[in-house]
Amino acid sequence: MTQDTSSKSSQKPRAESPTTSLLSMKSDQPPAFSQEPLPDDNKEVESLDNEDALKITHILLDRRSQTLLTVQQDIKAKLKHKYQHISEGIGHHGNQSLFKDIYTELYITEGGSGGVSNEHEVRQIEMASKKQTTQETPIKCNDIFKPLPGQDKPIRTVLTKGIAGIGKTVSVQKVILDWAEGKANQDVNFMFPLPFRDLNLKKDQYSLMQLLSHYFPELKEIDSIEDGETKTVFIFDGLDECRLPLDFKNNKKCCDVRKPTSVDVLLTNLIEKNLLPSALLWITSRPAAANQIPPECVDQVSELRGFNDPQKEEYFRKKITDQNMANEIIKHMKKSRILHIMCHIPVFCWISATVLEMMLKVAEKDEVPKTLTQIYSHFILIQIIVKNRKYNKATETNPKELSQSDKAMILKLAKLAFQQLQKGNLIFYEEDLRECGLDVTEASEYSALCTEIFKEESGLYQEKVYSFVHLSIQEFLAAVHALESYVLKSDVLKSDVLKSDVLKSDVLKSDVLKSDKLSDLHRTAVDQALKSENGHLDLFLRFLLGLSLESNQNLLRGLLTQTGSTTQNNEETVRYLSDKIEEESSPERIINLFHCLNELGANSLVEDMQTSLRSGTLSETELKPNQCSALAYLLLMSEEVLEEFDLKTYNTSKEGYQKLLPVVKTCKRALLDRCELTCKFCETLTSALQTPNSPLRELDLSYNDLGDRGVELLCVGLTSPLCNIQTLVLGQCGLTEGCCSDLASILSSPNSQLKQLELRDNDLQDSGVTLLSAGLEDPDCKLHTLGLDGCNLTYESCETLASALQTPNSPLRELDLSNNDLEDRGVELLCVGLTSPYCKLHTLGLDGCKLTYESCETLASALQTPNSPLGELDLSNNDLEDRGVELLCVGLTSPFRNIQTLVLSGCLVTEEGCAALSSALRSNPSHLKELDLSYNHPGDSAGGLLSAALVDPTYKLMKLNVDHGGECRLKSGLRKYACHLTLDPNTANPNLILSEGNRKVTLLVEKQHYEDHPDRFDIHPDVVCREGLSGCRYYWEVECDGPGANIGVVYKGMKRKGGGDDSLGITPPPQ
Repeated sequence: MTQDTSSKSSQKPRAESPTTSLLSMKSDQPPAFSQEPLPDDNKEVESLDNEDALKITHILLDRRSQTLLTVQQDIKAKLKHKYQHISEGIGHHGNQSLFKDIYTELYITEGGSGGVSNEHEVRQIEMASKKQTTQETPIKCNDIFKPLPGQDKPIRTVLTKGIAGIGKTVSVQKVILDWAEGKANQDVNFMFPLPFRDLNLKKDQYSLMQLLSHYFPELKEIDSIEDGETKTVFIFDGLDECRLPLDFKNNKKCCDVRKPTSVDVLLTNLIEKNLLPSALLWITSRPAAANQIPPECVDQVSELRGFNDPQKEEYFRKKITDQNMANEIIKHMKKSRILHIMCHIPVFCWISATVLEMMLKVAEKDEVPKTLTQIYSHFILIQIIVKNRKYNKATETNPKELSQSDKAMILKLAKLAFQQLQKGNLIFYEEDLRECGLDVTEASEYSALCTEIFKEESGLYQEKVYSFVHLSIQEFLAAVHALESYVLKSDVLKSDVLKSDVLKSDVLKSDVLKSDKLSDLHRTAVDQALKSENGHLDLFLRFLLGLSLESNQNLLRGLLTQTGSTTQNNEETVRYLSDKIEEESSPERIINLFHCLNELGANSLVEDMQTSLRSGTLSETELKPNQCSALAYLLLMSEEVLEEFDLKTYNTSKEGYQKLLPVVKTCKRALLDRCELTCKFCETLTSALQTPNSPLRELDLSYNDLGDRGVELLCVGLTSPLCNIQTLVLGQCGLTEGCCSDLASILSSPNSQLKQLELRDNDLQDSGVTLLSAGLEDPDCKLHTLGLDGCNLTYESCETLASALQTPNSPLRELDLSNNDLEDRGVELLCVGLTSPYCKLHTLGLDGCKLTYESCETLASALQTPNSPLGELDLSNNDLEDRGVELLCVGLTSPFRNIQTLVLSGCLVTEEGCAALSSALRSNPSHLKELDLSYNHPGDSAGGLLSAALVDPTYKLMKLNVDHGGECRLKSGLRKYACHLTLDPNTANPNLILSEGNRKVTLLVEKQHYEDHPDRFDIHPDVVCREGLSGCRYYWEVECDGPGANIGVVYKGMKRKGGGDDSLGITPPPQ
């Protein structure tokens, strides 16, 4: 926990001293270690000579150091006593074990953002269970204040996120105990653990020193800890448990450690660095509460991930002494993807081990729990058996039979669980218990009897705090309360269930309140869970539906009032869930709905899709939207990370595509091109881009009509600190200059990881590039590659881009400006940037930019710039002619040039120009490796000279292209690629008639009488040319008369018979 403290706020110069001043002392009584007399007043001090004054100074400093050491040792002893044990029974009454005997190092990683998560924690652990695709930086808990590789600023405030039960408090305990025992962080003078659950109870006003002295009376010997040399660590565990109003916007500023104020004001000022700016702060929180701390106040975010797969197995093998039994448990957990995922949470490993160790001994194979509801039902019953054996000396082993006292106890705890779940509380105080009709005596009794369900703890400083062992147990018992209340039709039904904050509904009618149908409760719960912004009801809903199965009700018959036959109700619920799956757009809600079907045992849709996925037959049939939802569920729940997800390979409707889009969050490369997506789809994509730990790095959305609005929506996701997109392709997406401000904001965002942006064939114009350049010139821009091919630009954009290339630390390495009318003037302006010492451009594309030989002189000058970085230059399809090549060769012979690849395809080059190139290679052969002179007319002699360079070891040339040459290539523009085509009469549809030597086709109403031919189109009014177009460039012109025609290029093997989509423009790829 080292920190660079070299940069501090301005301080007065201090005299050098062999002993560092650490603290000021409140007491002026000399400690026993020194017996030397001291002067009584300042006058006597002044009368001393320099040697005596120095001696007294040393004595004072020694006293301060001794006081510091004494107080530090006392606090260490106190914390060691407090933290050296851990309760395996998860509560005050549990079995105490030495912490060092059972602690296992937990995996902490860099956590990116402190932003809020809008998913239930179980869903977050599902996403975290994906095999990691990026190299993560592991962090040991004792090193959380150390800067990560590449970080140069000191770390003062660390926020560590982790879902409930993942080990945040255990990690805190580890750090404190290691410091107290002298094992780590001995450069820290003081470590003050201040859990939020304790701070919640502080209603009075305190100064910071008073608050610390309240918890650590040892500090009363010290007047202040403001000394800049004192290293202090504050640990605030459990931000999600905080009930204090942390109002960073409106709380008053407080800079005095002696000034009394409310505890929440002290906290906000500590976090904002107004109080003790040199102190280090460690804050732990569940993800949903992490956004309470402003991002600018956090220097580093880390995340506790829980057990990985090997650690899960290690846990079961340590927990279960019978290794054969441990192997059976591991095997069973792997069969259930849902249970296996949950085992990332250490507490769930303990719950499942407790249940399965017993069930595998006594139950038949088909009775072993496979769903969450079954696991938790057995867990509650097993704990009651354990309790009765321990306290009542009972020998009863049938968990289905409960005594009235046991039933009353569990139902009271269930009511507490439900009411506190409404409020979002995981910890409860005495006033919370009283609200639920529980007194403190009852709560203490329950925590003693069922310590592995409900626990009572003394806070760090003895205040009583209550909670369930884990949030999932609270959610399960809350579902028990909801179902029992509904079945009994008690007043609680109306006041606590259907009218509560948990299941509050604006659409509830009196007939629903009075209904005897269990499916009505299910529907209400489903609707309200879908409305939840953060999915906090997802697991509650799964338990509620799972408890409705007759098998689970039979299991809990001693606890729950039986509902009778539930088959019809559950069938209605299954239909309702299926309808909601089709209607719902949120992928997270859809996934939970499939989990709900699993709890009800309705898995047919998912099983059908699983079969198709394994057999590879998905592309052969058209998928309905609900099938796409099931497919998305399977892909999202899989442990595997997809290398590539190509949306267009699935045969479905736009609605089906919408259901499949969330899969992009679980792949590395998402190909969504040519899928007829619109801006409406971008909302779903934006959500996917903000998924924590997503492996997605490349996103191709080209050839979709997204428009500027689509980019505006994507901007939210692309600027999120959770987004890791490095390549974004938006070619031909109907974009205009209106989206360029949004694109610039993405490039300038410090959160953006974008390195490659492809915008080809969009009407951005010069005004759009001007807006985009604001992002290119921003110091946070990381873009290496920018594609602006065919964006309707002129020379004006070149001036703008030249300015961006001259920006200090410009990251741009590749720039494609092809197929824009830049002309020679544009190249002249661009070269101002190319010759800048800040320019790092390696690849420049100027294909088809209406350039002439004049541009070559300007480019040659740029190539002669010392340390010119330009290594690849594409000048294809410009009328440069031999004169231009000769001018360019001046730059190629410069000792400063680094050109390795030169493309001059279709540039009207003849033998004369090729001779100049050969001469340039011969005079300075060190760099050029690739030369493309295709579609020119080099002639035999010049072509031979260049070919000889390939085999001559004194040349570096490795690749030469002089294909498709000839005198016909010396025509200006596209006409150099002109071809003569004739239509094939054997392919003409009967409604078409050919004429003028098969060069003209006419569409008729009446059918012609043609001979049968296997190549003839019998349904679609199509005809293809006799000549094949492959392996070359072709240009032809068509004259149309009438309403028009579809003209394009098709594969020879396209379908000729029957209807369907196999026609011009939508031809499938060749087999």
